Amino acid sequence: MSLEEKIMAEMKDAMKSKNEAALRGLRAIKAEIIKAKTEPGAGGQVTAEGEAKLLQKMVKQRRDSLEIFQQQNRSDLAQKEEEEIAIIERFLPKQLDEAELKTVLQAIIAETGASSIADLGKVMGVASKKLAGLADGKAINNMVRSLLA
Repeated sequence: MSLEEKIMAEMKDAMKSKNEAALRGLRAIKAEIIKAKTEPGAGGQVTAEGEAKLLQKMVKQRRDSLEIFQQQNRSDLAQKEEEEIAIIERFLPKQLDEAELKTVLQAIIAETGASSIADLGKVMGVASKKLAGLADGKAINNMVRSLLA
């Protein structure tokens, strides 16, 4: 079952149960999938990797918004963002925890022969491809910097 089919099935359930928060999050995901499918060169298809990147991007956008809303004491808007993040994260693959991420990054550093912060770009290129959908890019970057320092 593709992501789009899962989203449609869950949208029906959310409509039946009148779950506005779930419906809002699911509609946002569906809109992003449609947008990705209609982009030039997409050929009306989105790969599983593309879906994961799309969902991660959506979570990142909402976390950024959440942070701003919390700084401005807008708990009503912050709550909506938190609800949508929870819905979107259900469709993401399990994220690596800090220990797992460190282990994988140490292996990548050894594999690339990186020894200093000057090799950051080399490590990040490999890590970004290998960990796509499994960890946030910012978390990867911070961990690589600490390991190379």
